[in-house]
Amino acid sequence: MSEQVIQRGFRMKLKPGMTEEYKRRHDALWPELADALHAAGIHDYSIFLDEESLALFAVLKLRPGHAADTLPQQPVMRRWWDHMADIMEVEPGNRPREWPLQPMFYFA
Repeated sequence: MSEQVIQRGFRMKLKPGMTEEYKRRHDALWPELADALHAAGIHDYSIFLDEESLALFAVLKLRPGHAADTLPQQPVMRRWWDHMADIMEVEPGNRPREWPLQPMFYFA
C-alpha cells in the first residue's frame, strides 16, 4: 500500500496595515525558496486572508516521504522568516506564529 498525500492547514496573523505588503512579497517569492519548498515535498500551497481579523489561513499538501520538517534548518527559510518578521506575528527566531487547523470537511 502506498503512502497518501498529507494535507495540512494552519493559521498565521498579519500585523495591521500589512495586507498589501504581504501580498507583494509573496507575489515576488524567491525562486530559491520555491525550490526548497518543492524539494521538501510541499505542493498545492495556498494562503487565504480574513481581512476582518487579519488571520491568514494556509493549506498545503505534502508528498509521501516529504522532508518539510527540515525546512526550519535551511538558510533560505530562515532568511524568508527574517524578511517577513516585520509584517506578521512571529516567534523568537522570526518563525511565523502558527496555529494548526483541525480538518472538518473535505470534498473531492
